[in-house]
Amino acid sequence: MPLTRSLSDATVVITGASGGIGAATAYALARRGADVVLAARTEPALRVVAERCHELGARTLVVPTDITDPVEVDRLAERAVAAFGRIDAWVNNAAVSAVGLFDEIPVPEFRRVVEVNLLGTVHGVRAALPHLAAAGGGVVVNNASVLAEVAMPYQSAYNATKHAVRGFADTVRQELRLTGRGAISICTVLPATIDTPFFRHAANHTGRELVPPPPVYPPELVAETIVRLLRRPKREAYAGGAARLLGLQWRLAPALAERALGWYVHRTQFGPAPRPDDTGNVFDADGRARPGGGWHGRRRRLVRVGAAFGLAAAGTAAGTVAAMRRSRVER
Repeated sequence: MPLTRSLSDATVVITGASGGIGAATAYALARRGADVVLAARTEPALRVVAERCHELGARTLVVPTDITDPVEVDRLAERAVAAFGRIDAWVNNAAVSAVGLFDEIPVPEFRRVVEVNLLGTVHGVRAALPHLAAAGGGVVVNNASVLAEVAMPYQSAYNATKHAVRGFADTVRQELRLTGRGAISICTVLPATIDTPFFRHAANHTGRELVPPPPVYPPELVAETIVRLLRRPKREAYAGGAARLLGLQWRLAPALAERALGWYVHRTQFGPAPRPDDTGNVFDADGRARPGGGWHGRRRRLVRVGAAFGLAAAGTAAGTVAAMRRSRVER
């Protein structure tokens, strides 16, 4: 079910709103007149985003929140309702990552990625549901990444949490339907590689500079996908053609796709500069508000590499379909 009112009259809570996709989503909603409630760990960065939303004509509320703490997430929901009277939509966007071989990622970092990405989403949905029900319905959007469907090396913790977020959303959607709460929609967005500070902020145990595997899409693409989901909810939506293509290939030829994507990411996720081990923003947030990651200058060159991989993926998928058809004929 869509929102019970227009976006220009809606209140939307966004976690991870201090930069990247969260900030871009806040701006997209502000342009449409929505009231936006901005949550993240760092208040100064949230204030920068809120100021821009004000310039776009929106009312805002800044609520510094550690989403791993369910008490703080409940407080976020309560403050949103106290300020604007209701909650119409909730966007779970906050995420962190620890990059490296699985057996070389420290256990505390792996646990923290699970706490932020999975449990943070769980706490958000749990806090949102009663308020959405009180408003007569609403929409939850979980930003899960295409890595909720496929997998890439050196991202074991992130992959695990995003697969879990997708399964969690499917289960809650079933339960809402079975218990007569179908007016609340649970949506999952699956973005491809996005130009955000994500790769600069991730904990890094590879010894090398991290760069986004191409093609790289702007955060505004995901923001507009989220806006469309709020207006016309659906179970899942890809953001970026590469995400859709990867998902298709993974479904049609999972073993081949796993090998191809592993080979591709191993050769495109690392830059030439060495980098010592560090914990990134897994435990300590970056206080700067940066919607983009600074990768836009690489997009055009990288897209050529990404396009080549895409063509290979399409060829694999086409070959798999042809083989399936031949098999049916032979039977």
